[in-house]
Amino acid sequence: MDAFFIYFICFGVGLVFTVLSAFLGHVFGGTDAHADVGTGGHAEAGFEHTGMPGVSPFSPTTVASFITAFGGFGMIFSKIELTRPWWISAPLAAFMGLAIAAGVFLMFNAIFSRTQSSSESRVGALVGASATVITPIPQHGVGEIAYVQGGSRYTAPARSESGAAIVGGQTVKINRVVGTQFYVVPI
Repeated sequence: MDAFFIYFICFGVGLVFTVLSAFLGHVFGGTDAHADVGTGGHAEAGFEHTGMPGVSPFSPTTVASFITAFGGFGMIFSKIELTRPWWISAPLAAFMGLAIAAGVFLMFNAIFSRTQSSSESRVGALVGASATVITPIPQHGVGEIAYVQGGSRYTAPARSESGAAIVGGQTVKINRVVGTQFYVVPI
């Protein structure tokens, strides 16, 4: 089997996959998937991943980019006299395929990081911040606080650090966060 034919097949498969993905994604509305990571909708509770969308280095998009570029550059290199042998054209095509796939990966991650934002706040930045008790915190019980971060207002379940009751409307300082539970002290 001729190397050009193998490159042609790779190029064709990658191109057809890309076109079908774009068309079917448009027709069927994409592949939105939703999952609850257990933060209760209030804030991230120490998770390292922010839940922001992005592209994996091994996503179908980057793999299809590699296959298409490998085939395309392989066809080009197999037509140049100096790079015609498969043991020269294949590594060059693989290198160029990796370069194109890396470029696609970096480009999509840059686009997603600039266009997507989250109204969820980062819990670690809240320690020391002030909040207002909106549901009284009973002795050794749970109430609710409201705090503002990044221009957005959030609410969260809260306990008194000392276990003492805290009345509604009182300003408190967020002392620590354990899971989705905020521990506060009166100011």
